[in-house]
Amino acid sequence: MQAAATRPAAIQRLRRSDRLNATPHLRGDDDTCLLDALPIAAAIIERSGKNCLRVAAHNSRFVDAVDKSNCTALDWNEAECLKTGPIAGLLQGFFDGSDTTGELDFKQGEGVSTTFFRIKLAPLPKSDAGRVRCLLSVVDRTVEVQAERTLRAEMLRDSLTGLPNRLAFSEAVETAGEAATEDLQHAVLVVDMLRFSRINESMGSLAGDELLITFARRLILALRAGDVLARTGGNEFGILVSLRRGVEDALKAAERIQQVMATPFKLSELEIRVECAIGVALMHTGQDAEELFRNAQFAVKQAKAVGRPQVYEPRQATEARRRFSIETELRRALDKDQLKLFYQPLINLKSGKVAGFEALARWNHEDRGEISPTEFIPVAEESGLILHLGRWAMDRATRTLADWDKRTKQKLPLYVGVNLSAIQVARDDIAGMVEGALKSSGLTGDRLTLELTESAIVQDPIRATRVFDSLKALDTTVAMDDFGTGYSSLAYLQRLPIDVLKIDKSFVSGMMVDPDAVAIVRAVLSLAEALGMSTTAEGIETVELATTLATLGCASGQGFYFAKPLEADEALDYWKSRRR
Repeated sequence: MQAAATRPAAIQRLRRSDRLNATPHLRGDDDTCLLDALPIAAAIIERSGKNCLRVAAHNSRFVDAVDKSNCTALDWNEAECLKTGPIAGLLQGFFDGSDTTGELDFKQGEGVSTTFFRIKLAPLPKSDAGRVRCLLSVVDRTVEVQAERTLRAEMLRDSLTGLPNRLAFSEAVETAGEAATEDLQHAVLVVDMLRFSRINESMGSLAGDELLITFARRLILALRAGDVLARTGGNEFGILVSLRRGVEDALKAAERIQQVMATPFKLSELEIRVECAIGVALMHTGQDAEELFRNAQFAVKQAKAVGRPQVYEPRQATEARRRFSIETELRRALDKDQLKLFYQPLINLKSGKVAGFEALARWNHEDRGEISPTEFIPVAEESGLILHLGRWAMDRATRTLADWDKRTKQKLPLYVGVNLSAIQVARDDIAGMVEGALKSSGLTGDRLTLELTESAIVQDPIRATRVFDSLKALDTTVAMDDFGTGYSSLAYLQRLPIDVLKIDKSFVSGMMVDPDAVAIVRAVLSLAEALGMSTTAEGIETVELATTLATLGCASGQGFYFAKPLEADEALDYWKSRRR
């Protein structure tokens, strides 16, 4: 407590009023006793005029609090007090009813000696003289504020590395965005430590923690003054860098990071080379911090794919969001049976008759319109929905062919071809699915052709062999689709029980203008004949192509020259029209 000679005048007056035990502005002992019973520093303030605020009573704790706060705004004389200042404004507003909060925070001092107080007001009944009154309390919040600051500091710090965490990094990005100027821009880099899970699993979590700490220290070496480093995930770090020369500065930062990581890390007497993927996102005016960080994370995914730092491109993200949206809506469309199977005729090039149909999935979205299979099939494969889609197509195609038999009251001389995805071959019980579809529809296996792409066979030839053998056991026909595009070994053709080679349309469409394309098609036809296989040409769009392929010995073909993919009823009518 301050010495008497240096105390504010208000404190001396309040101390004097305590000694006298009665001053002209006190109501009496009742108020004083009431205030003394309170465990907080309190005083009764009354308004005797429009701008006249007086201390009607107070307790000793109030005197101590005013003394400790050393707040000049609480200085008053014996007649009136608090004519100006924030506390006077708070009281006037409270009495007038314009401020119903009745609270005011203030602090005294600087640095470690700072103390924090809160003024609180509460209404009281009018005095005997009809004066409006309130209870004013002074609460010392110093301990509370310091605890809050300590807790917040802990909340914003990564306990392992001591770096700022994701929340603190987001706040730093927001602050940088507010301070950005035309000459000073910023970028966020996300650095992902590759193969960390393998190191963690093989060497233990303690070694993994040691690696993270060492990795963080090296990242610090790559920073410039003013850059902010944070640990934003398990093995993910975020860096906020300032830019003077645009994206060039950001890529330079990524280069420095790769340089400091080039030296192997030493863990438990082992030297480990750690690589990282770096994604960069440039900050734009008014951009949300979380959005900017997500953009950098998206760029990290691209960096992992190409093996070098990548800068976020909005177009790529838009495409990714569209793919995600398509995945969600495709799942809903499959559940609601909103997809359709269309059937493209396969024509015997020698007789001109319809030999069969290839079943093709089509999706007419109620809002987006027609969505191409080249867009939704890859999404289905990536998400695993291809298993659902493949089973649906198999069941629908076989039932459709059985329905045609029923409607025409005969076993039609037709087969239906259904495509199998490489994901299906790897994950699904293909033979069980096909057997179930045949039993459900009542068809025999010779009326079903299963088409697999060459790339699917190349990915896992051993599994492909087992699948092909099981399908042949059901008496189905097996075709290799898009032949010539998957770089398969000729040994596969000799070893696998393949019945049909489908020549990719990229070769067929160029036959009329490219002698090399003709040579390739001729070679495929000769190879198929030597191996006892049939051939089907895709993408026939002119009569010249149809005639040339028939002359070369191609067995069948499909393409817009004959017909586009048709709905089930139209396909049956097309078969009837070609039969005449």
